[in-house]
Amino acid sequence: MFKIKMGLLLVLLALVVSCNFTEEIFLEENGSGKISINFDGSELMQMGGDEMMAGTEKAIDSTLSFKQFLEEKKDSIAALSPEQQAKLKKLEPFNLHMVMNPDTQEMKFDMYSSFENIDEIGDAFNTFQNMDALSPAGRANQPQFLSNDTKSSEVSYSFKGNSFSRTAKILNAQLHQQAVDSLAGAELFLTGSTYTLKYHFPKRVKSASAEEATFSADGKTLIYEVGFLELMKNPKILNLEVELEQ
Repeated sequence: MFKIKMGLLLVLLALVVSCNFTEEIFLEENGSGKISINFDGSELMQMGGDEMMAGTEKAIDSTLSFKQFLEEKKDSIAALSPEQQAKLKKLEPFNLHMVMNPDTQEMKFDMYSSFENIDEIGDAFNTFQNMDALSPAGRANQPQFLSNDTKSSEVSYSFKGNSFSRTAKILNAQLHQQAVDSLAGAELFLTGSTYTLKYHFPKRVKSASAEEATFSADGKTLIYEVGFLELMKNPKILNLEVELEQ
């Protein structure tokens, strides 16, 4: 359990210091599939791996089931506010695979979930950020829960027939502007960081609204990358409409 909590702490560190994310979706014709948010922080490990691994006996390679974790901590969760409980509930369908190895200078995180219909998943990246509700506690068997921040935007997905869409919308313009203003001191760290969509479709892509997107040789995988800082300022830049061949 200590290893898992250490991994969660380092996810939060990665969110602050370096933000190179890939949002990957595998879609089947019936609308089911898998979604993952993965982060490769190996460069961050190269910068300070020894310090980040201090206190651990060996490298970390762990998989955390949030459903199991939340069940184990249900008594503690019951004492939280309804808002905090709702935030943690969104993590339930996901698993988190963490690899931390200072010898090979690897630091990788992959939060993933299967779905029957992509409409069920909601905003995967905001769900990934919901891990800030978990942090190492003073004792290994007791988690500490942090306050819940109200999100200012959300993303929804749709896949019907041969049409796929990813749509972001700003829920509260004032909160969103506050979030943008808070990035001012972090722009130096965020410059050069990226957020990449990598979507695998069951058929070839006929058309896509993102002119900068690239495609695999078979035409079924779309890759679309934007600057992380630009995405935080304008979530709509990753809005996407895709039409598949018949």
